[in-house]
Amino acid sequence: MIAKLYGKIDTLDNGFLIINVGGVGYLVFCSSRTLSKMPGRGEEAMLFIETAVREDAITLYGFADETEKACFNILTSVQGVGAKVAFAILSTFSPDSLELAIGSGDAKSLTRAGGVGAKLAARLITELKGKMGVGLSPVSSVGGDFSSALESAEAHSAAKDAVSALANLGYQKMDALMAVNKAAAALGADASVQALIKEALKEFAK
Repeated sequence: MIAKLYGKIDTLDNGFLIINVGGVGYLVFCSSRTLSKMPGRGEEAMLFIETAVREDAITLYGFADETEKACFNILTSVQGVGAKVAFAILSTFSPDSLELAIGSGDAKSLTRAGGVGAKLAARLITELKGKMGVGLSPVSSVGGDFSSALESAEAHSAAKDAVSALANLGYQKMDALMAVNKAAAALGADASVQALIKEALKEFAK
């Protein structure tokens, strides 16, 4: 099995690239997020690879980092999620924002990804909530998986009130959670509701 590829970028296209490794061009399917991180044609790059072997084909899926590869494997473990849908999800969400969407039960946000309808979004949340664990830094800086981090964040009175206020302003809960998470990391655990909201709004303005 191929685990990594080091070589020069030969072709970059919509949904795939060709990487030249020792004179051999490997066709590798990737998310738009990974493709955006690749250097220009002729420049050296490294990809983490997931190899899918079937009777009629060997397919390579490439990732800019191991976190995205882990997300891909978790997503494709869900019934109805093949590589195409998994890449659509990973092209729409970063690993952290995907973790937030699933952990907070935000099915509506998940349907932004191509191929993800309401039923599949609900299945993703049901099957993967608490299983992502790809590295989100929780508001309270308490270790553990995402579900524990989310519960801790929402139990934190100021953070919970800040998220609620942002949601009332029309922001998606997932986006509000992420913004408040960053605000709390910047301001500290004792930050007031008003300070968290002000800092979170700065994140939205970026």
